[in-house]
Amino acid sequence: MKKGYQKKFSNGLALPIQHFINQEKSGGIVLGISIVVAMILANSPWHEAYFSFFEQKIGLIFNGSPILYYSLHHWINDGLMSMFFFVVGLELKREFIGGELADIRNTILPIGAAISGMLFPAAIYLALNTGETAGGWGIPMATDIAFSLAILYLLGNKIPLSIKIFLTTLAIVDDLGAVIVIAFFYTSEISLANIGIGVCFLLIMFAANKLGIKSVVFYGIVGIGGVWLAFLMSGIHATIAAVLAALVIPADSRLPETDYIAHAGKLLKRFKGIKPNNVSTLEHEQVEVIDSIIGRSKDAIPPLQRLENAMHPLVSFVIMPVFAIANSGISFIDINVADIFSTNIAAGTMLGLLIGKPAGIMFATLILTKTGITDRPAFLTTRRIAGIGFLASIGFTMSVFISTLTFNDAGYLLQAKTGIFMASAAGAVIGYKLLNERTRHDIPLLQQ
Repeated sequence: MKKGYQKKFSNGLALPIQHFINQEKSGGIVLGISIVVAMILANSPWHEAYFSFFEQKIGLIFNGSPILYYSLHHWINDGLMSMFFFVVGLELKREFIGGELADIRNTILPIGAAISGMLFPAAIYLALNTGETAGGWGIPMATDIAFSLAILYLLGNKIPLSIKIFLTTLAIVDDLGAVIVIAFFYTSEISLANIGIGVCFLLIMFAANKLGIKSVVFYGIVGIGGVWLAFLMSGIHATIAAVLAALVIPADSRLPETDYIAHAGKLLKRFKGIKPNNVSTLEHEQVEVIDSIIGRSKDAIPPLQRLENAMHPLVSFVIMPVFAIANSGISFIDINVADIFSTNIAAGTMLGLLIGKPAGIMFATLILTKTGITDRPAFLTTRRIAGIGFLASIGFTMSVFISTLTFNDAGYLLQAKTGIFMASAAGAVIGYKLLNERTRHDIPLLQQ
């Protein structure tokens, strides 16, 4: 029985924290707080220390030569963000196996909307930018799944679950598109030898999967020490290695459901038959039974889902906030506003996200439903599809990430981030407003 102070701690602090972490919108809230912190630091008297801190180099020196000797900023973007993309890869595989992407007939509409929602922003950006600034066309293509879903979940029961599923599917496909864009268009000089080494390690993971190896430790060692490290040194962005490694993680369990139920039932019956000792500690036999239950339970969960469930809180509440603090700080100290708009990077990024995203999603939805390629869901009204489009224009994480791959010039990077923030803030407000209200104009799409 818990003591008084233990009960107070559990009910007053531990349980609320656990409840907050388990909520869908929590990751977006923490991410938003991190952005505010970064902006405050970037415009505070400590702004020079803030920026210089992330340029400190960490690595190894062997025989006078640096090995994996990169700035802290580089380690965050190539190391920590690889863990984010690893979880994205796990989610993609799970969705393709038994989730929203398992039946292509049910996903034609969100997939089409996602693709169109990537092409329109890129086209708008390229229409406004030529020459050395044109390379940023991939920046307004991405949707921040954490932020967009956080806004959606703030609406609670005001919108049907089908809307949440639609936006989730769209955002997942959008993430996959961003990964492909990074792989093919945002890479440096390529080392074929290191790519070959990385592919060999990837094949080892694939073969282990087929042979029935379920050890998470094994896949972690081969994935990080082999695939990720080789790709890091190959010139192809290391986050791609994380996605590829995730796709070969076993999605089946060592212990089938029916066998688990039978084993668990026997063990619980055995535990019930052990006479309790009426003290806080358990009998040795009780501990053995519980250990067996834990082991069987672990065997019943596929490694893919074990990793996804274990890493999701780490990504949402550690990796993403650290990335945000390291990358989202924009200093307006001694900055001329005219300099921010000296090129069309900010305008292209902002209009690409805020106009291109909703327009692309709306266009694809109209074409696919009007031509009969896919059915028109009853829940998909004009107001709702517009609201989803504006929420999809929140491009913070992926857009900022691609901007760091695109521009080395600090001025260009500042312009890109400004455009991202302006569009994301406006998209969040407009999307929330559209989805939060139901008026007489909220009628089925194409029946106006």
